[in-house]
Amino acid sequence: MKFHKYQAIGNDYLVIEGATEQLTSSLVRRICDRHFGLGSDGILLGAQASSGRGFVLRIFNPDGSEAEMSGNGIRIFARYLWDSGLVG
Repeated sequence: MKFHKYQAIGNDYLVIEGATEQLTSSLVRRICDRHFGLGSDGILLGAQASSGRGFVLRIFNPDGSEAEMSGNGIRIFARYLWDSGLVG
């Protein structure tokens, strides 16, 4: 699993590339665990939209639940897209 770790205003998220269907809530909890995992405030799972225009973002909390929105998460994902050369 390839990932990038970003920080924004005190929150750190892992950005995982591609659509990872095997990302279960128990796996999210294990990955986000600060003692036995990679440690993060959540996971950002991004993929290009099916239309080929734009991107789709899923945000997972460290407890394994899916969040509707995260300001810092969106900021981090935008920076990841920029750093990866996916947006100009």
